[in-house]
Amino acid sequence: MKKTAIYLFALGTFSIAMISCNSGSGNKQTAASADSLAVEAAALPNTLTDAEKAEGWQLIFNGTDYTGWRGYCKDSVPPAWIIEDGAMKIKGSGTGEAGAVDGGDIVYTQPLKNFDFKFEWKVSKGANSGVFYLAQEKKEQNIWKSSPEYQILDNALHPDAKLGKDGNRQSGSLYDLIPAVPQNFKGAEVWNTGEILVYKGTVIHYMNGEKVLEYHLWTDDWKALIDASKFKGWEDFINTGGENHEGLLGLQDHGDDVWYRNLKVKVME
Repeated sequence: MKKTAIYLFALGTFSIAMISCNSGSGNKQTAASADSLAVEAAALPNTLTDAEKAEGWQLIFNGTDYTGWRGYCKDSVPPAWIIEDGAMKIKGSGTGEAGAVDGGDIVYTQPLKNFDFKFEWKVSKGANSGVFYLAQEKKEQNIWKSSPEYQILDNALHPDAKLGKDGNRQSGSLYDLIPAVPQNFKGAEVWNTGEILVYKGTVIHYMNGEKVLEYHLWTDDWKALIDASKFKGWEDFINTGGENHEGLLGLQDHGDDVWYRNLKVKVME
């Protein structure tokens, strides 16, 4: 009887230990699964993580339609802008900048002043596009007459990459004004990341996770930069943002296939 009791006690102790070990393993698996889901959620296009939501980020493209967007100086988005695999896509017309009847540049309808804008972009081979910011909307002129441009380009094949000065027409650059350094464009037909930070006149461009340029609007240096460029004498460009120093985000139709997704903005005071 004593031996039997001792055996049963030992067996019970072993079972409890096994249950405890399995329970710990289950907790670890649950935690690992939660971590995996969090990483997966962060990787999904057109979504925000809990951390981003807490920081004040807002999606400005939902991945399914063009809510919040319209054509520049138009009431709706031009038909050439479609949704493909959860991304905005401008269908290339092959006719150059905004050359197609059903195309044209598009804008986010809410004016922005101090903000951080992040986005992902992909170009077809030899493609050209751009992201405009602080743009003024005037029917008598194109959007680029009043707006700095974050250049979007296939550096390998588009001739603009060899024009301008010191690479200031290559991807990530302030178009025709300041080159992106380092030039870390990943190539055509793959996703690249971009970011534009605008705060009280300070502007910073990022590309693929690296800061590539910084400049300061409405300063003597800004005016000197404009005077030495193709934009010399363009008052709306010199006074980017107008009297209130705010304006629209825009995406350029340059006649090529280009995709945008994961567009998110954090507005700052």
